[in-house]
Parts: sequence; structure tokens; C-alpha cells
Amino acid sequence: MRRARVLWVAGTLVALLAAGAGPAPAQAPTCAKADFEAVVDEAAGALRGLAQQNTPTFQSKLRQLKAKRRWSDEQFLKAAEPLVRDERIAEFDRRSEEFLLRITSGGQTASAAAVPDCALLGELRATLRALVEAQKAKWAYMFEKLEAELAR
Repeated sequence: MRRARVLWVAGTLVALLAAGAGPAPAQAPTCAKADFEAVVDEAAGALRGLAQQNTPTFQSKLRQLKAKRRWSDEQFLKAAEPLVRDERIAEFDRRSEEFLLRITSGGQTASAAAVPDCALLGELRATLRALVEAQKAKWAYMFEKLEAELAR
């Protein structure tokens, strides 16, 4: 009797699924070439925005440091270089270049494909977030170094 009940339940489920009463199949996400181009544009815009936000303040603080230390232009160029160029900043730049390469090459690959790979679009967006975070960390590090010099 138990076996008959199991067979009846299984048969009912098969009948319901065949009739379309079961859960709807999951639809694959859709994306278009323009979505990939938008990620590349968003990356460029994010980098421009960070530079526009941080560069004027950073330059102003560099000028403050120059005045505080009474450096000549030549002294300033030598003394301030470590504030904008060191191994850690170079590493931020290397990582950012890798992220940019992934974004631009992934965008080009998707643009050339007949059917865009929507999973790649998600990866590109994640790479964009990582790029922006790397640039924010770079700016924070450079400001931290500059603030420490100003405090001395």
C-alpha cells in the first residue's frame, strides 16, 4: 500500500509538470552589447570622478607642505616625490591596470560576440567595483602620507 501511494504521488507530480502546473523554469538573464559598453564607460567615469574629487585637495595640501617647509620648486619636486611614488602606490597602479585591462578586454569580447555572455557582465561589474576600491585605497594612502608630513 505504501508503494502504491508513492507511485500515485510520483505519477501526480509527473502529470502536473507535464501540464505546466509545476514551477516555471528559471529564465536566463538577458544583456546586450550596450550593457557591456556601459560598464566600460562607468569605469572611465568612476576614475574621472575620483580624480576630480581628490586631485585639487591633494595638490592644495602639497602646496601647503611646500610653503611649510619653505622648499624651492626644485626641492619640492625631490622631497614630494615619495608622497606620490613608492612601491605601495606602484602596486595600486599595477592592480588598477589589471582591472582596467579586464574591463576593456571583457567589454570588447562581449561586443564581438553574437550572443553576449551575461555572466561575463557580472564579472565586469565586480571588476569595476574592485578597480574603484583600489583607487580609493590609493588616494587614502597618499592622503595619509601627506597628512603625516604636514603634521611633522
